[in-house]
Amino acid sequence: MSTSFDFAPFYQALAQAGLGKWQPQFAAEIEQALAKRDGNLPAWLAALQALPDLPDGVCSLDQAEVSAGKPLPPESSEFRLLKEALLKLNPWRKGPFNLHGVKIDSEWRSDLKWARVAPHVADLVGRKILDVGCGNGYYLLRMVGAGARIAVGIDPSLLFLAQFMAVNRYCRQNRAFLLPIGFEQLPEEMQCFDTVFSMGVFYHRRSPFDFLRSLRMLLRKDGELVLETLVVEGDKNTVLVPPERYARMNNVWFIPSVAAMLLWLRKAGFVDARPVDLCRTAVEEQRCTEWMPGESLAMCLAPDNPAITVEGHPAPVRADRKSTRLNSSHT
Repeated sequence: MSTSFDFAPFYQALAQAGLGKWQPQFAAEIEQALAKRDGNLPAWLAALQALPDLPDGVCSLDQAEVSAGKPLPPESSEFRLLKEALLKLNPWRKGPFNLHGVKIDSEWRSDLKWARVAPHVADLVGRKILDVGCGNGYYLLRMVGAGARIAVGIDPSLLFLAQFMAVNRYCRQNRAFLLPIGFEQLPEEMQCFDTVFSMGVFYHRRSPFDFLRSLRMLLRKDGELVLETLVVEGDKNTVLVPPERYARMNNVWFIPSVAAMLLWLRKAGFVDARPVDLCRTAVEEQRCTEWMPGESLAMCLAPDNPAITVEGHPAPVRADRKSTRLNSSHT
């Protein structure tokens, strides 16, 4: 297996989806992103190189556990080599995956969130999708499993890219693609995606209205935004601005109430904005595992009161919303 990242299949799929005019800009941004130095990259590339060649098998992208290949005997050398290589790509935050019988029990049970969101979004069959802050691509693969024509994810983490490449080494699908670029590196005002997902990103943005407007300009007319973010209780004027950290995170800027978030979406030019799910994050959904050692949700909650964070803020509650982009004549 090559020790470099090959984006030729992405450029080909981009052209086939009628988005070929954006290739030069994507190529320039990807090249610049890969030129950045990351001291861990050689180890991640070595892990990809160590993945064993295995026979093709059934790939399942429409089940909770994204899986590929026929299960190997746990005592076999191939199973051991595969698991060792995949563990070298720790931490796995999104999942679960099952590659030839090696079960990647990620920090997040991402299948639970997908099960809450998927029933409420427009049918994904044949749609061109963008996932902003896609992590290691678990949701991209589920989008393809739901029939997406092309699912493009952006996340600047080279570890997430390596994890996605490892999974796709065995899934061998050609409709989901992870690009190691940030939101600011996207071509401006593409106005071409049928659906844009933004899950777990909004509260990390310093300027919420600029972010929402940029999301809107990525959508075609009548395209759909699916937004998932932290929320707090309150009315349309309620917004939590953590003075320092929130649940041990130091990059949380705004946590609005559901009512405030809906107002912000309308002000940013979306219509038909409505909440579709509200869920308190539980330790059964986000936790430490062999594949994500270290700090997770349980360590971020007050030990004597799981209803608040260690800083004394309300514990994480996540809301999902869907809304439609207004006609492009609205700014």
